[in-house]
Amino acid sequence: MQKIEILKALSDAKVVAVIRGSSPEEATEISKGAITGGIRAIEITYTTPFVEETFKALRHSDAIIGAGTVLDVETARHAILNGAKFVVSPSYNAAIAKLCNRYSVPYLPGCMTITEMVTALEGGSDIIKLFPGNQFEPSFIKTVKGPLPNITIMPTGGVGLANMHEWLNAGAVAVGIGSDLNKAFAKDGYEGVVAQAKAYMKNLSN
Repeated sequence: MQKIEILKALSDAKVVAVIRGSSPEEATEISKGAITGGIRAIEITYTTPFVEETFKALRHSDAIIGAGTVLDVETARHAILNGAKFVVSPSYNAAIAKLCNRYSVPYLPGCMTITEMVTALEGGSDIIKLFPGNQFEPSFIKTVKGPLPNITIMPTGGVGLANMHEWLNAGAVAVGIGSDLNKAFAKDGYEGVVAQAKAYMKNLSN
């Protein structure tokens, strides 16, 4: 899958499920529930123990699978070798950007300031993760697009059913969600995740 195809898939998906599991089995179950519910982009975080097992379990999924909470270049390479189609960090890391560019893998770094965003753009990032999103209002995107009209932003953190449309209508290319899915899994297991994912997809189509 070429980089341009991955970026288009993320843009088309609109909702990226950020999956944090206490075990690879839990992360796999939550991911499969999200996919069954209609979510087409999954970000599996490296806070999940033995996360490569989850990547292996989802290798033949029809969703696009990426890696999250990638803090160093070694982890980024591990993610790519295990099949991650995109790499996400909570902050910008030039070494990770260089590695991802080398292998044509989209790198989505977390940024909060204009300076960080410009640095990430110069480093080749096509999508900037606005993180943590709950520290901003959706109107922030329009403000940023004044001096940086070419920037593409995906807010993550504090985005849910109640405000996802505000962010998308404000110009977000997609939104990162996750805590709702973990809460649904804790309460009702796999079926709870499926139901929650379907709620997001229904909300997206409204």
